[in-house]
Amino acid sequence: MSGSRTIVTTGLRLGGAVLVVAAAVLGTTFAVAAGLPGHRSAPVSADVAPPASANVLACDGPLLALGRDASSVGQLTVAAPQQLAGGTPAGTAPSDQTSLHTPDVSGGTGPYEFTTPAAGRTPAQVGVAGSAQVNAPDLSGFAASACQPGLMQSWLVGGSAGTGSTDLVLLANPGAVAATVQVTVYGPDGATTPPGGGDVIVPAHTQRVLPLAGLALGTDSPVVKVVATGAPVQASIQTSIIRTLVPGGVDQVSAIPAATRTQVIPGVRVTGTSDASSAPLTVLRVLAPTENTRATVTVTGADGRVAQTRTVPLTAGQPVEVALDGLTSGVYTVRVTAPAVAVASVWSATGIGTGDDFAWNATAPTVRTTATVAVPDGAGPMLSIVNTGTRSETVAVQSLRGGTSQTLTLPPGGGRSLPAVAGGLYEVTPRGGQIAASVSFASRNAVAAFPVWAADAASPELTVYP
Repeated sequence: MSGSRTIVTTGLRLGGAVLVVAAAVLGTTFAVAAGLPGHRSAPVSADVAPPASANVLACDGPLLALGRDASSVGQLTVAAPQQLAGGTPAGTAPSDQTSLHTPDVSGGTGPYEFTTPAAGRTPAQVGVAGSAQVNAPDLSGFAASACQPGLMQSWLVGGSAGTGSTDLVLLANPGAVAATVQVTVYGPDGATTPPGGGDVIVPAHTQRVLPLAGLALGTDSPVVKVVATGAPVQASIQTSIIRTLVPGGVDQVSAIPAATRTQVIPGVRVTGTSDASSAPLTVLRVLAPTENTRATVTVTGADGRVAQTRTVPLTAGQPVEVALDGLTSGVYTVRVTAPAVAVASVWSATGIGTGDDFAWNATAPTVRTTATVAVPDGAGPMLSIVNTGTRSETVAVQSLRGGTSQTLTLPPGGGRSLPAVAGGLYEVTPRGGQIAASVSFASRNAVAAFPVWAADAASPELTVYP
């Protein structure tokens, strides 16, 4: 009996202990769920910065000609090679350079891709750009473009599928897996997906070339949207024109990463004056892809003064062109602001006669970190920087190849244009704010421009909850 009483007593004690523990657990759980009076508990977390990935760039490549082979009028051939300039800052890892496959083009060397490894959590800094000059009966002019990373979505504002144009959509995949691309064309009837624009396969390390006439036949002022799945794609347009058998210029149109409510286009070079009685030499093309809206267009000169401003009604999905008449020779910044998102580019030309040239000035993306900028060969190179923030901004411009380094102080909305050195390499760093920038070229018979992109930034910190 004594043993039985011991067992029963022990069992009661254990049972009481279990009840006490259970009550404590339930009370704690309730307190955590309901929140103790006057106390707030934050979840345990840790911020982890993942390593930066390699910076992978793809170039537009050489200028291409269509139909030079009489036995194959649809064949593309290399008309002029692209001369590259740039590299990485001293003391950093060099880039691995390889050539992309070009199954749609015969002859010559295709465009290059550059892969620059990151150093731990530090983004890879690299800048590469190229230029090309051609003077032939079917193609004439000067083109310049930067080698850029691939995007899952790109907007191409420029070019034409009208009479006299032989424009080409260039799709480069510098990645290790194939990409599938959907092409949407915006024209007078809104957005359409042409038969040749659906499910375009771009194999790894390959550039595909699609004639724009096959995607937007007869459309004089198209906007092309490129959406990639599987791998990011570097997209651009090669555009050229022939007027009454006379070639009137060539250019490579850079992609715009996103439609936004504010589009800033710095470094627009105007080399000749036009008015309402003559053919326009500076034209804005703008599209609001999703909503009807009204855009405000502001053109600012190098002295910071507003040269002109106007309001442009936009119908969703239909590109609009606006002649920017009356601008005298100089360097300008064009801003397009609207309550709805839009994309925009500015076409500028030296003239419309024999030997003249034109350029498409694409919207420049916002730069908040260091951008490494390469300046290829060409006449009259210039680096233009605009403060797109709401406070004064200090910008460091460091020459990495023997040129002059400067520190700029820019008021909100203010900008500066600096002479650059052909073949030069620069680092442009905003000190706490944001900027937009471009590289441009201009002479009597040649003009070109491309926007500046920041180097691939390290992935943002991830918040981990255990």
